[in-house]
Amino acid sequence: MNKPPDRPDIAAITNAAELRRWYWLKSELAAEARRLGLKVGGAKFTLLDRLCHFHETGEKRWSGDHAPAANSRFDWGSASLASETVITDNYRNTQNVRRYFIEQVDPAFKFNIAFMDWMRENMGKTLGDAGDFWLQCKSSSVKAAIKPHNQFNQYAQDFIADNPDLGMREARHYWALKRALPSETGRHCYARSDLDLDDKS
Repeated sequence: MNKPPDRPDIAAITNAAELRRWYWLKSELAAEARRLGLKVGGAKFTLLDRLCHFHETGEKRWSGDHAPAANSRFDWGSASLASETVITDNYRNTQNVRRYFIEQVDPAFKFNIAFMDWMRENMGKTLGDAGDFWLQCKSSSVKAAIKPHNQFNQYAQDFIADNPDLGMREARHYWALKRALPSETGRHCYARSDLDLDDKS
């Protein structure tokens, strides 16, 4: 069988579309941004978008780096919290917030992805609403949706669902083979044919 193409050196790529075809670690994207004199902060896909913008335009300033400043000055680290406290545009997951939910909502409370996403997306609602959401999630058997950027978690979930006799060890093995390949869509999703990748490596 034909050997799949080797992933190019990130520094050799000067085209945004080509950069998006490959899977990169956040550390690789940050190092490349630093090499090019770009801002290196932010999440993985923020770094990717910033690099792609540079390759497309030659501009080091990316509009996504200019988030509007928060209007609220509410201190989530020390303010007294109650069920009627409104979630502001400067909300932060602090120990003060964690303590409130443990004492007022559920002793087993902990920050998780679904809850943190809810807080970020529901500015204007109250901590009482947030407590209701937490309790609803805790009593529900429905899994939180996997965010589009978390490709490995989605891959592993789909892999195990399609191969119930295999586990995370095998999922990680085939994910490593899959992510080394280019993708025309920029995403690396599970396909049953991935089980044949051992023969192509």
